[in-house]
Amino acid sequence: MTAPRWVIHLPTTLTSLDGAAILATALRDSLGHVTAIDFGEATLSEEDSQFLRTRVWCDARFDGAGRCRRRDGHAGPCRSADEELPAIAATGGAEEAPPVV
Repeated sequence: MTAPRWVIHLPTTLTSLDGAAILATALRDSLGHVTAIDFGEATLSEEDSQFLRTRVWCDARFDGAGRCRRRDGHAGPCRSADEELPAIAATGGAEEAPPVV
């Protein structure tokens, strides 16, 4: 029998799905080397509706190794980690990034 896997629920102060997805992407990009974290299975939910989850990434597996790193429901072909992804502005869900002071 396989040992059960555990899920870490990490609440945020973000108020939009896009903001939460941007944070999830930043966490994946900075902590991707930690093999205990399965970012491909990451989901997002509203605080009061945690039973309704939204997948963050497509996560389709490639024949060799690796998975698609594009957003779930993306248009066009899947992309591997080796292919350059477009930059995402880290605005925390705001319409514009706050000015740097």
